[in-house]
Amino acid sequence: MRPMRRQDREIKDPEKILSIIAACPYCHLGFSDQGKPYVVPVNFGYAVEDGRTVFYFHGAREGRKIDLIRDTGWACMQMEEGYQLHRADRACGHSAAFRSIIAEGPVSFVEDAEEKRRALSLVMAHAAGSENWEFPDAALNSVCVYRLEAQALTCKEHL
Repeated sequence: MRPMRRQDREIKDPEKILSIIAACPYCHLGFSDQGKPYVVPVNFGYAVEDGRTVFYFHGAREGRKIDLIRDTGWACMQMEEGYQLHRADRACGHSAAFRSIIAEGPVSFVEDAEEKRRALSLVMAHAAGSENWEFPDAALNSVCVYRLEAQALTCKEHL
C-alpha cells in the first residue's frame, strides 16, 4: 500500500486500530473482476494471528464473490465508523468526522472443520456479541468460510 497522504490522521497504535475494527459492524470486501471493481458488504470476525490481523467471512458456497476468491486469491476491504457530517456555510467547506480501516491481502477458503468453527465463532462474536455457538457438521458443510490475511492495513481518524 502506498503511504497515506494525510499522515497526520493516520493511526498506528495496534490497540487503537483493534478498537476501531471492533466498533465497525460490517465491512465492504472488494475485488477486481476482469479489471472492473466489485464490492460487497459483509459481516466479519477477526483475530490477530502471528502479528497480522486476519479477517473471517462466511456466505453461500457459490456466486460471483466465491468465483473471484477462487480466480484472484486477493481482496481489499474497507470499514468505517463514527461518520458525522460537519456542515459549513459554503459547499466546499463541509467536512466529515470518521474512523476508517483499509486492508488488503490474500484471501483463501477455510476448509478445516475446526478452523471453520473458530472462524464462525469469531464472526458471531463480532456480529452478535457472543462466541457460545454450536456449529454442527451439517452447518459447516453448507457454508463457505473464507479469510483475508491483511498484508497491508491502514487506519485513519478525522474527528
